[in-house]
Amino acid sequence: MDVRRRTATRVQEIAPFHVMEVQTAARALEATGRDVVHMEIGEPDFPTPGPVLAAARVALEGGGIYYTSALGLPELRAAIARHYNDHYGVAVAPERIVVTAGSSAALLLTLALLVDRDEQILMSDPGYPCNRHFIRTLEGEPVGVPVGPESNYQLDSAVIARAWTLRTRGALIATPSNPTGTTVAPAEMQRIVATVAARDGALIVDEIYLGLSYTGKPQTALALSDDIFVISSFSKYFNMTGWRLGWLVAPERHIRDLEKLAQNLYISPPTLSQRAAMACFAPATLAILEARRVEFQVRRDFLVPALRELGFVIPVLPTGGFFVYADCSPFGMDSGRFCREALAHTGVAFTPGIDFGSHRAGDHVRFAYTIAIDRLREGVRRLAAWLPGLRR
Repeated sequence: MDVRRRTATRVQEIAPFHVMEVQTAARALEATGRDVVHMEIGEPDFPTPGPVLAAARVALEGGGIYYTSALGLPELRAAIARHYNDHYGVAVAPERIVVTAGSSAALLLTLALLVDRDEQILMSDPGYPCNRHFIRTLEGEPVGVPVGPESNYQLDSAVIARAWTLRTRGALIATPSNPTGTTVAPAEMQRIVATVAARDGALIVDEIYLGLSYTGKPQTALALSDDIFVISSFSKYFNMTGWRLGWLVAPERHIRDLEKLAQNLYISPPTLSQRAAMACFAPATLAILEARRVEFQVRRDFLVPALRELGFVIPVLPTGGFFVYADCSPFGMDSGRFCREALAHTGVAFTPGIDFGSHRAGDHVRFAYTIAIDRLREGVRRLAAWLPGLRR
């Protein structure tokens, strides 16, 4: 073998991000003149709110776009802390907050802090694909635990206890989750916190979709413990995907080590994005965001029954985020082929379950309701014209 051409073994074990490949195929179809209904990408169609853009312009005109602390602007860390108090009734010290270059960087920092070679992190299967690839990149072992509708497609305390081994370092919970849109109930989360703590493990909770909750008042896991790692983002609820900004709330004893990792991995989060994000918590911005959250719920309330009427099996109503995880097995083909055929025949793009794990992945697809409701209706209309010939 030519060693100059050899790559690290880990690269061979990291799968492509299939949703991006679906998007590439959809864009290629559009380039031929076809109209495509995009339900593949988990990116809000709403633009960044006006007050946030205005804050960015002021920052640009001021010219002070230099490196910040690796932990982020002190005033932004304080604003995030106030947000937890104002919206979730939880006191979080600003000193525990690390502003990051997207929530992906927050997870990468957390895993780099915690995971040694061959140590295991438990996570749900299905789950967000990049999570397991981050762990593998750090030479740890991601352990996908099969979950289904009986547990809302979430890990619970009993499942975690059964899956725990001598090599388990911790567990990763996403609530609301991608791809299923389901949430862990506070009582169950309390049991999970206790189960992990009893094993001297680390609990990581991904709350990037917490602001997009549709059933009752959402509760952060930070209400249950100060000794966990909570990841959040300005991308989803705050509509700042391309600004690449997120945050991590960590136990205070770990902040110095997280700072060292951030300094070395990316120096600091993007300064312009941080100054813009200060406007996220203004009343005018929050009013815009709440109206958009309601619109997402309207879309969900249209799409789920419409897909069920078409023959998709959706046993659990999504309670957050903007995804529907649907069983497509009644149509007689695996999810990868089903997505390709649907795109070719109908111009409707959605994501195969193989992106999200291995447990019944071939039987499921994910729809993102991140487009206007008239486009959702058009997508359903096209599928309704095509699907009857596929039913078993």
